[in-house]
Amino acid sequence: MLQKTPLYEHHRRLGGRMVPFGGWDMPVQYRGVIEEHLAVRNAAGLFDVSHMGEIEVKGTGALAFLQGLTTNDASKLVNGQVQYTAMCYPHGGVVDDLTLYRFDQDHYICCVNASNTSKDFAWMQQVLADRGDADVHLHDVSRDFAQLALQGPAADAILSRLTMTDLSQIAYYHFYEGLVAGEPVLISRTGYTGEAGFELYCAPGHAGRLWDDLLSVGAEDGLLPCGLGARDTLRLEMKYALYGHEITSEISPLEAGLGWITKLDKGDFVGREALLRQKAAGVPRRLIGLQLTEPGVPRAEYPVLVEGRQVGVVTSGTLSPSLRVGIALALVEPACSAIGTPLQIGIRQRQVAAEVVKTPFIQR
Repeated sequence: MLQKTPLYEHHRRLGGRMVPFGGWDMPVQYRGVIEEHLAVRNAAGLFDVSHMGEIEVKGTGALAFLQGLTTNDASKLVNGQVQYTAMCYPHGGVVDDLTLYRFDQDHYICCVNASNTSKDFAWMQQVLADRGDADVHLHDVSRDFAQLALQGPAADAILSRLTMTDLSQIAYYHFYEGLVAGEPVLISRTGYTGEAGFELYCAPGHAGRLWDDLLSVGAEDGLLPCGLGARDTLRLEMKYALYGHEITSEISPLEAGLGWITKLDKGDFVGREALLRQKAAGVPRRLIGLQLTEPGVPRAEYPVLVEGRQVGVVTSGTLSPSLRVGIALALVEPACSAIGTPLQIGIRQRQVAAEVVKTPFIQR
């Protein structure tokens, strides 16, 4: 049985095309992926991301536990700040990527990928049991939250009509607990699109009203409800990793180009020794951006070739709504990863020409 977010009936009324995603019944599109994608790039889009999971970490040992669990340096966080990070297995593969919210030194919330919530919570419990950290309490609080993502250049103007909070005072990757449409909301200046915007955490019972109010006050700016299809094309243009594609239990953060959130000098954490060995030996694969130089639409699992020899595999691909050309992320042999390298992608029975390009594919 698929789970439903508090906004399920709202999606149905708006004509959302519902599809299974990570165990949830979610809208993949309303008017169409391209129209929704361009609305976010040029105006604003509203996404239901209530399927995402939230895991609370509390106690005087919370920071030490998170330092030993995640790849980034949680000690650098201040109250009200968010950090992008990841959890690894001992062999260096990724358990999940996540955003870490610091409320105070003894209280954090991890926002994790929807399909991974149960797995992530079990992993965190296992690491806690193995480490024996004192005074650390883990709680899966996913049912306490609904989450909406308001993204696009008009996001600030739209949200300001529903809150007295001075949004200009919320820096990138910071959050504030205020009132929106008269209800308590955690306002986080974060997102998965490459655009300005917010992720809004509220009580599930308030989600429907917040959704309707945002669409109402944002209509004059061109705000559209958006589905998972546009969310995927938007993040791909920005080279944002998607679990199960660019990162998996068999892909390390170093291979996935996430060395910038992998602080090997911060002290011990799960997977560090394996990652140190991989860095010393040289990563066996690199994540690159490819742009097709002839017509075609690349998709995940398509082979990447040099003169008929497979040198890698596409992890994600699409026809870019912004560029109107085929683009892809791919894991390839390091020798094939330099900008400007000509490669081919096997699309059905054809070998379609492509070139390694600088990422992100578009500049915001």
